[in-house]
Amino acid sequence: MSNEIQNLYKIILDRKNNGEEGSYTNYLFEKGIDKILKKVGEECTEVIISSKGINNEEQVNEICDLTYHLLVLMAELNISIEDVELELKKRSEKINNFKGERKHIDNV
Repeated sequence: MSNEIQNLYKIILDRKNNGEEGSYTNYLFEKGIDKILKKVGEECTEVIISSKGINNEEQVNEICDLTYHLLVLMAELNISIEDVELELKKRSEKINNFKGERKHIDNV
């Protein structure tokens, strides 16, 4: 992963472990997993909505917001960037792994 993402993750971990008065990240950790999950959901929705438009700057901003909140979630769950990198590496080694479209569900 990029240095910027690693640096941001280190700051997030520092806020989790040491706190900082007035820090939004610290606020999220104090509120707990439900607040963090709510923010991840909100930001994901905002990425989807912005992606339907043509404003690239807005799309990048929303993707950055989602990335930040995912990193906070990772820190809360004690998932490291290295854990994610390792899984991505495993997945990149798979070839011809497409299993087709999911079956349509008629009754919900």
